[in-house]
Amino acid sequence: MSTLFISVGIDVGADFSYMSIALPNQTLIGKPFKIVHGNLNSLEKAVSTIKEAEELHSMKARIVMESTGMYHYPLFCYLRDKGLCVAVINPIISKNNTNMNIRKVSNDKFDSKKLALIGLKPDLKVSIVPPEAVLDLRNLVREYYNLMDSRVAYVNKLSGILKVSFPQYASTFSKNTTQTSLALLEMFQSPAEFLAAGEDVIVGVIRKTARFGEAYAKAKYQAIVEAANKANAFGHFVSSNSVQIRLCVSFIKKYDEEIAEILSLIREHVKQHEDEDFVRQIRLIESIPGAGFLTAVTVIAEIGDFSAFKSPKQLFAYFGLDPAVKQSGKFVGTYVKMSKRGSAVARRAIHRIALVGIGVNRKGVANNHVLRDGYLAKCKSKPKMVALGVAMHKVCNIIFAILRDNKEFCIVTPEEHIANYQAAKSAA
Repeated sequence: MSTLFISVGIDVGADFSYMSIALPNQTLIGKPFKIVHGNLNSLEKAVSTIKEAEELHSMKARIVMESTGMYHYPLFCYLRDKGLCVAVINPIISKNNTNMNIRKVSNDKFDSKKLALIGLKPDLKVSIVPPEAVLDLRNLVREYYNLMDSRVAYVNKLSGILKVSFPQYASTFSKNTTQTSLALLEMFQSPAEFLAAGEDVIVGVIRKTARFGEAYAKAKYQAIVEAANKANAFGHFVSSNSVQIRLCVSFIKKYDEEIAEILSLIREHVKQHEDEDFVRQIRLIESIPGAGFLTAVTVIAEIGDFSAFKSPKQLFAYFGLDPAVKQSGKFVGTYVKMSKRGSAVARRAIHRIALVGIGVNRKGVANNHVLRDGYLAKCKSKPKMVALGVAMHKVCNIIFAILRDNKEFCIVTPEEHIANYQAAKSAA
């Protein structure tokens, strides 16, 4: 892009968008143009309007639009395929420029003008749109977490209902959602129904769904009967609880099926693109202790295109792990939290890697002794959640170094890291 260019700002909506054009001297050309997404004539008119402006002023145009999650993508692809220069920016950038006018104005037309003026900045930070294969993977990963969150909501609801209607039931199983537990709750909802069912029926269900033998099934039956009898003394079951429990069990089982299907699709997608860079990056992330297949896929899918990141700090900010600093004049806020402005899904994956990294295995050996030692040292002076936040930052550093150097993870102590740095500096 040359020093001088025309800026085209597009405020994207679900069904239509508004487009404004600004010259390098910040003069806006004409009125905002409405683009109707479902109308090809409207889309073609928008392209011709931009190209006419380019010819009239002998300058190339740069189109700027906010990332909307999904609605901007079809328009982005359409304009890009027409040979136009299109850039996507983080909505935070335009939000931080809301005071371009003293009047408190916010509508689609004004927002398109604002984006056009923001687009004139030569140092504007734009997002790199990753390849379609990575976008496909990102969609699948986010759908997985959406399904998991919905499943957890019904698991919690089921647990709450049972605590009122059958409080002693939870003590008979490690979880209310084991295959055996769900099979029993699908057939019997109240303590009275469990007691009336008979030993042969319940033992048969347990033997069919559990991996253990008849002795286990009979012992489990006795525990259920004991719990049901205790529920007569403490517990309050009403008829509507039957409907609630059946619905919860039905939804949980359905979510389990859909989650399994999504995981299968994710594995198949990765297998189909085994030779591509993003899959090689997934394999590198898998080398980190605590980063399983799904966690590694989540990190790479959310990063999108690693070439957009030049330092670990940029990765911190993208994940929303950077501190939300409050400072004005002599006031300096001391209660600093994570900004959480980035990808929540990515933060879940980083949190998972950090938790496993600071933990120990069954033999009591640290999964990542450097990460664990740093965490324990920080716990001496800071709360545990603060120390975990520091561990998450270190995980980001590890991810950045692995992807930058294109090398699998290996544990390096701080002393070794300093020595390696000084040796490399001396050699240079």
